[in-house]
Amino acid sequence: MVEKLKFVLCALCAMLLVLCGSVEAQQAGNNFRIGFLDSGTAAGNAILLEAFRQEMRKHGWIEGKNITIEYRFTEGRNDSLPRHAADLVRLKVDLIVVTTVGPALAAKSATTTIPIVMMYSSDPVSAGLVSSFARPGGNVTGTSSLAPDLNTKRLEILKDALPKLARVGLLRALGNNIGQDLQLNDLRPAALALKLKLEEIEAQPDPKGLEIAFQAAKQKQVDAIMNIASRPFFAERKLIVELAGRYRLPAIYSQKEFVDVGGLMSYGADYDDLYRRAAVYVDKILKGARPADLPVQQPTKFEFIINLKAANQIGLKIPNRVLERANQVLK
Repeated sequence: MVEKLKFVLCALCAMLLVLCGSVEAQQAGNNFRIGFLDSGTAAGNAILLEAFRQEMRKHGWIEGKNITIEYRFTEGRNDSLPRHAADLVRLKVDLIVVTTVGPALAAKSATTTIPIVMMYSSDPVSAGLVSSFARPGGNVTGTSSLAPDLNTKRLEILKDALPKLARVGLLRALGNNIGQDLQLNDLRPAALALKLKLEEIEAQPDPKGLEIAFQAAKQKQVDAIMNIASRPFFAERKLIVELAGRYRLPAIYSQKEFVDVGGLMSYGADYDDLYRRAAVYVDKILKGARPADLPVQQPTKFEFIINLKAANQIGLKIPNRVLERANQVLK
């Protein structure tokens, strides 16, 4: 009887081991498909995307092993966003990662069931993407860049850095899009409050279009220049910085990556951090969390960087009171 009982117990243990092994194998073999939708370019997004991938690897998600990422870049053509979003839905991706408001709206219009994680939507509540920051509801969550508020701050920094500043050239994309409109809604009254003339200059984000835009800025006799925070302009950051130097126009940018390629000043959220935090949300959702239960996060890290070499190249003396406020001064 004892021998028989031992045999039964051994058999049960063996069955449990087989079942456990089967479950582990199934989990290990589960390959999630993630869609990535951006209105910029692959090259322009490479640095920040690597930060996203690094954070994903920390959580055990390795591209080509247990996740596949379907990349879709519109290269500045917002009109193609709905088509790319629909394509990702047809592929039955498990989750869609988007960068800004435009891609987020396109993805939300394409699906109400597939989870959507925003990298840095400027104002997701005003855009109608979520019900509130604390309780997004629906299938969208992620991080916000607070772009409208930060643009106002950039104007203030420009005025402090250039005491005689009167006219600011603002590069904006052709036509209207909700992300741009949200920023303009804050920038226009902010310029009036600071007693600055805001010269809005429409620019196609390519070499020819940007050259024309800077020529227009010079003709309008602007004292400084800045651009709407957008993916297409970010993708052309090196050229924008070169043109600002060539036309000897002080400029402030939304991201440190502009200063990395020689830009004068930047003030904004740490986008590297936003991409990493978005990856954390992707990890949570792939493990079963619902987007509706994950509050939209706002930036916690902000950077003000000044490049004195760029200032010297255009003969600009930045006041000490401004230099003292910078997180980093490059010499």
